[in-house]
Amino acid sequence: MRQTLASIAGALALAMIASTASAQDDGILVYNAQHESLAKAWVDGFTKETGIKVTVRNGGDAEFGNQIVAEGANSPADVFLTENSPAMALVDAAGLFAPLDADTLAQVGEQYRPANGHWIGIAARSTVFAYNKSKLTADQLPKSMLDLADPMWKGRWGASPSGADFQAIVGALLELKGEQATADWLRAMKENFKPYRGNSTVMKAVNAGEIDGGLIYHYYLFGDRAKTGENSKNVELHYFRNEDPGAFVSISGGGVLASSKHPKEAQAFIKWVTGKGGQDILKNGTSFEYAVGKDAESNPALVPLKELDAPKVEPANLNSKKVTDLMTAAGLL
Repeated sequence: MRQTLASIAGALALAMIASTASAQDDGILVYNAQHESLAKAWVDGFTKETGIKVTVRNGGDAEFGNQIVAEGANSPADVFLTENSPAMALVDAAGLFAPLDADTLAQVGEQYRPANGHWIGIAARSTVFAYNKSKLTADQLPKSMLDLADPMWKGRWGASPSGADFQAIVGALLELKGEQATADWLRAMKENFKPYRGNSTVMKAVNAGEIDGGLIYHYYLFGDRAKTGENSKNVELHYFRNEDPGAFVSISGGGVLASSKHPKEAQAFIKWVTGKGGQDILKNGTSFEYAVGKDAESNPALVPLKELDAPKVEPANLNSKKVTDLMTAAGLL
């Protein structure tokens, strides 16, 4: 009997060791809606430093946000990364994030994370008006994003309304100016703008002179110029500043799912991304997105965040469903 009990105990010990090893071998699963190249740089850096394996599934903000909500407590994901914050707010509203560790939250300024601490900013991007410098002079540029509703801009500017980037900008407008003002602006936009699919396509159209300008995020121009510059040689960026809705700085988010089977490793990943290792990748890499860590430096080619005079927007309040409802009503989706 004693030998049998010892055999059982030994078998249980081996099973526990095997189970732990299997969990470590499996590592964590990240649902990634950030740019694939940036996420890969973060994953490679994290794994190199910690030895923790990371599997990545790539997709879009809304796609993964809705998928996580549908999966609920059965989601296989450990971590969710986005390009913009509305998808993070969607998952958070469903109660599916675990609170982040206090020392992780302390690495990022309060303006770049929600007050509840359930997720955190991992990078940022500024809204800009990209314009063709041979078609517009400084005194002809719109003073505010809201000016693009004026009939004088009919057929002269473009955007990518179906993308999460533009919908985040509309979300900020909704938060700053309210539902009626947003609905009015979207209706005028429908009359005035030319639709494109993707911010890079908008920039190409500006560069080619198809339109005078377009609402995009800043990093498309810097990324193009770091390569051949062929799609941006005629393009300059106009920063609205003055806390204008068009100066909105969108936050890319990261969070740990409450259902994670590897919470310790998942928390470590978010801590690494928001710490020196992850933020240095933003400074030294080719994503040209802003670093959001405290005292972290962004790529020196960028206009410093503190000079953008961006409006103050609580990231948890960006309502993706309301935005898509308003955009659908305006005939933009």
